[in-house]
Amino acid sequence: MGRSSDVPLMRFAHSPTPIAVEHVTGAGTTGDPRARGVHAHDFLTLHYVVDGRWARRVDGRMWEGTAGDVLVVAPGAVIGAADDAPPSSGDAYTVLFPAEAVDPGAATPLASWHGHPLLAPFVGGHRGGAQRLTVPVPDRPGWLDRLRALDAELTDRRDGYAEAARAHLTLLLVALGRLQEDVPAEAADPLLAAVFALVEDRFREPVSLRDVAAALGLTPGHLTTVVGRATGRTVQQWITERRMREARRLLVGTDLTVTEIGRRVGYRDAGYFVRRFRAAHGTSPAAWRRG
Repeated sequence: MGRSSDVPLMRFAHSPTPIAVEHVTGAGTTGDPRARGVHAHDFLTLHYVVDGRWARRVDGRMWEGTAGDVLVVAPGAVIGAADDAPPSSGDAYTVLFPAEAVDPGAATPLASWHGHPLLAPFVGGHRGGAQRLTVPVPDRPGWLDRLRALDAELTDRRDGYAEAARAHLTLLLVALGRLQEDVPAEAADPLLAAVFALVEDRFREPVSLRDVAAALGLTPGHLTTVVGRATGRTVQQWITERRMREARRLLVGTDLTVTEIGRRVGYRDAGYFVRRFRAAHGTSPAAWRRG
């Protein structure tokens, strides 16, 4: 199964603490009914198998893990249906979070994650959108302690829990990065890197697919095909996603009006910006800011 822009995209419910933990024991998978069919997501996931076995199809390849294995999945990867893999059983933790949970400025495009110390393990490269790493046996109690601590902070929500949860996530990702030190690095696709660099440089302007294609000397159709096959999303979706990340940052971190924020993220028409934001988040920019 290849990637397709028609695959349903699950979005993270962004909040002041954009981190979630699922602890699954026994047989079965996540309880979210949306995840039972083929889908992709706009957030990062980390699966740690404490005991038993875990299996999932990602970008057409079957990935299986046993005790001590960590499977990381990048945004945009196509996840198989729940019945498209052998049943999972045992004890496992799943951590879900968007990029801004690690990089609050959300200024890191996917193609440059190879150079980011906490996000690099989530770049699948030629392996597809997933990667499996194994925690050495002596380190496994520490991994379990970190996951339990992160889960407890998000469940108990005591004073300062947001800061504590971010700290636990950072320590978990540092440990993940150390696991990857023995894995050869893969160079990012130069065309994709150029696309994301252009999006990063010009998302504040009214840039289009045609503009990006012209800057790279390609036809819009060819560029759409290449980016769609590699990422499961269109160039315009990546432009919109980058604009929305910046809009969320400005809504939280500034007192700028919605109209001005729209202008700063490439939408000259304030009404169109509000419609695009509502389509992506299910609510208006003003309501999202109040919430």
